[in-house]
Amino acid sequence: MNAQSPFPAAHAHKDGGVTNGLSVDVEDWFQVGAFETVIDRDDWDDLDLRVEDNIARILDLFSEAQVSATFFTLGWVARRRPDLIRRIADAGHEIASHGYDHARVFTFDRTTFAADIKLAREILEDCSGKKVAGYRAPSFSIDQRTPWAFLELAEQGYDYSSSVAPVTHDHYGWPDAPRFAFRPLPGSDLVELPVTTAILGGRRVAAGGGGFFRVLPYAFSRWAIRQANRKYNRPAVFYFHPWEIDPDQPRVPGAPIRSRLRHYTGLEQMAGKLRDLVHEFRWCRMDVLAHREARRAEVPGGRGEADEVAA
Repeated sequence: MNAQSPFPAAHAHKDGGVTNGLSVDVEDWFQVGAFETVIDRDDWDDLDLRVEDNIARILDLFSEAQVSATFFTLGWVARRRPDLIRRIADAGHEIASHGYDHARVFTFDRTTFAADIKLAREILEDCSGKKVAGYRAPSFSIDQRTPWAFLELAEQGYDYSSSVAPVTHDHYGWPDAPRFAFRPLPGSDLVELPVTTAILGGRRVAAGGGGFFRVLPYAFSRWAIRQANRKYNRPAVFYFHPWEIDPDQPRVPGAPIRSRLRHYTGLEQMAGKLRDLVHEFRWCRMDVLAHREARRAEVPGGRGEADEVAA
């Protein structure tokens, strides 16, 4: 690892026998939902693009921990940093789609969604030289409002999606969705890998990364992943963003206080937590996880392990 790495020394070991899904949502500090009302997309090209340096640090960490991951990448980023996409792919990681410019799925209709995921995929495949098989909706925005989204993903030949957060949240969430892998379409091989939730006090709680990982103690994430692995014998699905290891990123003073708190809290501690995480648990790419989980994926309307706590 280079001398500028923000990751402190590891002290943990690989935990358990279940291999979990590790993913990075590749977007920059100004492309997040928290700032969408104060930073105009037309101004993005004038802002400081920091994603390349942050990805370099993440690749160093993954290399040292000997883990592979999936990088769900915006087409907008890939178009401006094609060499970065090739570098990620050449390091053995999966390149998957995060849409073109982080527009949430429920802001589209099926026609405009189809155009968005087609454009992003073409850019990513051109940059990486690899087939793009997976998709993650910006802000986990596939839910009960978008019944056509899975149909379009299947029609365009995607193997899997990881676009559902089966919780209640003010920005996203599909609380009635299964907690673990499921097949959203009858007769289709498409697999959905929801982001991880845990059961606490009889309720589902978000536990798959992002802001929850930054804000809450590391012990909570360890407990939640172990719950999935040991109680249910299922893998966790974890995600984070490159800007989350970048405490020196520009501040956005015009953003709502709640958005600023969500975005900036815990940035200084994030790198150390991530390093503990990738060394403590077993990880794989999301396409590998989708293949492994396909045989156990629930079918629409079925009752499986995901429902036992809600019964």
